[in-house]
Amino acid sequence: MPDTTHDPIEHLIALLARTPGMGRRSARRAVLRMLMRPQEAMLPLAEALVEAARAVRPCETCGNLDAQSPCGICRDARRDRHLVCVVEGVADLWALERAHAHRGLYHVLGGTLSPLGGVGPEDLSIRPLLARIEAGGVEEVILALPATVDGTTTAHYLTDRLKPTGVAVTRLAQGVPMGGALDVLDEGTLAAALRARRPI
Repeated sequence: MPDTTHDPIEHLIALLARTPGMGRRSARRAVLRMLMRPQEAMLPLAEALVEAARAVRPCETCGNLDAQSPCGICRDARRDRHLVCVVEGVADLWALERAHAHRGLYHVLGGTLSPLGGVGPEDLSIRPLLARIEAGGVEEVILALPATVDGTTTAHYLTDRLKPTGVAVTRLAQGVPMGGALDVLDEGTLAAALRARRPI
């Protein structure tokens, strides 16, 4: 592979292509667009990247990313402090916030348990979660973990660890999405939907 570090355009394309969902072709188009208007598009982006790299850090309480710690969510007095929603990563927290689906607090695990991948309980932010619960005030922990083998393993592990604390442990319902036709859903989704049925 040729060395692109001496060509500023190729170097920029190579760096952008490393970002998730970008790819080399998309990176090339983005760079071309920015280079056509560097004052309006490129320089503000460069300044914002430097500012974010210097200022943004994980929240010491929940693990969210913010320019302050504790983060804005943890500092928000309007939040229901009796509810803590446990998520795999910051992207999941942001998704729930975009949906305005949760008005409590969060806890970012930083992954899921994966025996095959070598990820154990000590590799995740489980101890800080237990410390938050033991400090008092939390009445319910919502496990908003992925519907995967590792997500399910993590949910079972956390349920066992949280049981002695006396807090209610709930999990997101899994099943048929809004507008979803039954004949295109996989068997696991259909089975989960049947298990999560409720009276109407």
